Amino acid sequence: MLTLTDNASTLISDIAQQIPQASGLRIATGEVDGQPAFEVTPVADPEPGDQVLEQGGATVYLDQAAALELDDKVLDATVDQGSGSVQFGLAPRG
Repeated sequence: MLTLTDNASTLISDIAQQIPQASGLRIATGEVDGQPAFEVTPVADPEPGDQVLEQGGATVYLDQAAALELDDKVLDATVDQGSGSVQFGLAPRG
């Protein structure tokens, strides 16, 4: 299953706390400009069939396709100091 870094856990938990009624982030497969991509959105509850990952105080819901693709990955997150936006990154678990 997907693993979160400490930074990712902290930022995901912070995001969920700042958005009313959000309990975590949902990662789903989608497309951007016709290319496969992941959609990350704050949500209150998982969708039917989602895998639930709870780690370091953070909750992440993964749709079935994302759960398969991210099974051997580590999710990291940083905050861009200039814009304040959260940047997510994936790396192989090793």
